[in-house]
Amino acid sequence: MRELSRDELSSCCASAAWVSKVSARGPFRDLGDLLRAGEEALAELTWADVLEALAAHPRIGERPAGEGREAAWSRAEQAGTAEAGRELLDRLREGNAAYERRFGHVFLVCATGKTAAEMLELLEKRLANDEETERKVVREELSAIVRLRLTKLWEGA
Repeated sequence: MRELSRDELSSCCASAAWVSKVSARGPFRDLGDLLRAGEEALAELTWADVLEALAAHPRIGERPAGEGREAAWSRAEQAGTAEAGRELLDRLREGNAAYERRFGHVFLVCATGKTAAEMLELLEKRLANDEETERKVVREELSAIVRLRLTKLWEGA
């Protein structure tokens, strides 16, 4: 059995409601138990809770500063933008701004393993979504990110 602190959990998802729900389910027998708790807690979040979680995520193409676990994970997750050229980064910046004007929050994508060009393509495609569809996609992307981060946390990465 393993107990995780609220600080450890908040590095996986910045929603206070999510942290409380997952924390209340601990201690955890194994990674599967933790992942189930994380998924169930995500499914119960209100849209305001999701927005709280999104506020902690950097824009795609912007490398977060800092020494904390979450900043380090964000830098690693966005490694696909590290070698991107100025033109591509400018297009990402413009796309991020258009997305934020359209939906009122940061563009969220599970960036792990994706190139900057792939992320730009997804951003441009998602700009055509209606709000309901985009909220569903955002929840799916948040779930993927949280799952990866919980795994890293469990494995001590």
